Amino acid sequence: MLDTAKRFAYNEDHETFRDTVRRVFAEHMTPFLDKHEEEGIVGREAWKALGDAGMLCPTVAEENGGLGLDFGFNCVIAEELSYLGSSAGFTLQNDITVNYFERLGTDEQKKKYLPGMVSGDIITAIAMTEPGAGSDLQGVRTTAVLDGDEWVINGSKTYITNGQNADVVIVVAKTDPSQGAKGTSLILVDADTPGFERGRNLDKIGQHAADTSELFFQDCRVPRDNLLGGEGRGFIHLMEELPQERLSIAVGAQAGAQRAFDEAVAFTKDRKAFGRTVFEFQNTKFVLADLAAKLQVGWAHLDWAILRHLEGKLTTDEASAAKLWHTDLQWECCDKALQLHGGAGYMNEYPIARLWRDARVQRIYGGTNEIMKEVVSRAI
Repeated sequence: MLDTAKRFAYNEDHETFRDTVRRVFAEHMTPFLDKHEEEGIVGREAWKALGDAGMLCPTVAEENGGLGLDFGFNCVIAEELSYLGSSAGFTLQNDITVNYFERLGTDEQKKKYLPGMVSGDIITAIAMTEPGAGSDLQGVRTTAVLDGDEWVINGSKTYITNGQNADVVIVVAKTDPSQGAKGTSLILVDADTPGFERGRNLDKIGQHAADTSELFFQDCRVPRDNLLGGEGRGFIHLMEELPQERLSIAVGAQAGAQRAFDEAVAFTKDRKAFGRTVFEFQNTKFVLADLAAKLQVGWAHLDWAILRHLEGKLTTDEASAAKLWHTDLQWECCDKALQLHGGAGYMNEYPIARLWRDARVQRIYGGTNEIMKEVVSRAI
């Protein structure tokens, strides 16, 4: 269990909420972790359970069916989910897609989608990445062309979180390819729209419980009113959400790093070699001490970043630095923790194996860590 005694980003309400999160996860997630991994998806019953407990989109305003809470409550959920060892796509909905609807949506769009997103009846995805466009979102080739009062969408997307579960997808498309980034818009596509098809639930190295999918659009027609935000302002809208998206990744990374460390401590204090516990060897103690120091720094920095974001001051380069540092730390903790497990660490029956597999993508999505360095360098 995460120790929050020394944290300073949260208040008493956050910690009371954390108790609820742990109780809900213990009942509706922990017993099914292996099932989710084997099936490659988290069932809608889990989404409904979280919705019933107020754990989906808690920042949504009360008039739109939410609780009107601050982003700190999202962070509590993200920390506990990552520490649990689940790759469920709840945080995508909580921390990323909901902001697009609430900030950019028309009154009609908010009424149609937000209450269901809060209750767990509507699951969302955002389709940015394409086979030929990843961190460089200006290179998307999916098009949305106006034909009367309808957008006609053609193209394909890949690596889309919640792709199999999604009821509605925010599609990043070129509405004016001649304008480059300025010709990008966001279009809402309901999953039952003719011309929209889900591809494979992709076979990944890790995060097996996450339904990460291909999506295809072939003469997919949606009403003109499905435009989300301003026409031609899609790239700007995406950039505006980057600080929170990258902070969200950093939050999960730090909690995942802590879980890996805790697994290593428990294992090395229990396992014996040459007549003593593995923990008693100097190498083990030094490796763990080094990680403990870095985790201490990480939690302090994360709380600083969370508070700065709650104040509306977290910049894109600061969030990018947080994503870079905390995901690197997560990988270091997972890799060294697995090494301290010895051969057992390579066995899927031990939690560290899953933690190690799931950590690898953290340095890739949300913008690769190489891109994070580029972003940070521009602010120097």
